[in-house]
Amino acid sequence: MLRISPEPVDSEVSRMLLAEYFDARAASFPGQTYTRTVPAPDAFTGPTGVFVVAREDDRAIGCGGIRRLAGDSDRTRFEVKHVYIRPQGRGRGWGRVLMGDLQERARSFGADELVLDTHHTLEAAAALYAATGFQPIPAYNDNPNATRWYGKPLT
Repeated sequence: MLRISPEPVDSEVSRMLLAEYFDARAASFPGQTYTRTVPAPDAFTGPTGVFVVAREDDRAIGCGGIRRLAGDSDRTRFEVKHVYIRPQGRGRGWGRVLMGDLQERARSFGADELVLDTHHTLEAAAALYAATGFQPIPAYNDNPNATRWYGKPLT
């Protein structure tokens, strides 16, 4: 059974999962250097954000977070960041469970909309986002690692 719980983004287990995530991204990033951005702990602290770790039998198997975006939008936007499932946990539907958990947490913080960015080479991620209701949107940031942007209304 998968258990998802909040975890400080700078805890030992969070740092370990994020390092794996960044290493995997860097190893597969096409034709340019992958820019690693270590998350600031205050960005993932309620009520403006949360970072979670997914565990199976007390073994960390994945992570992800949401953070509120500042801006001039009339919507309360939260951004999904650093969604990662270890290879041994993939193909079991846990990405969907993790995305559902992050969506509910965003709603509890008053989010009207979730957004995220990704790279076009991450086809499995794009399939996960489509399966969880995200649609392509115009770029909302200048992330050098991103080539696609997605959004999902929550209201």
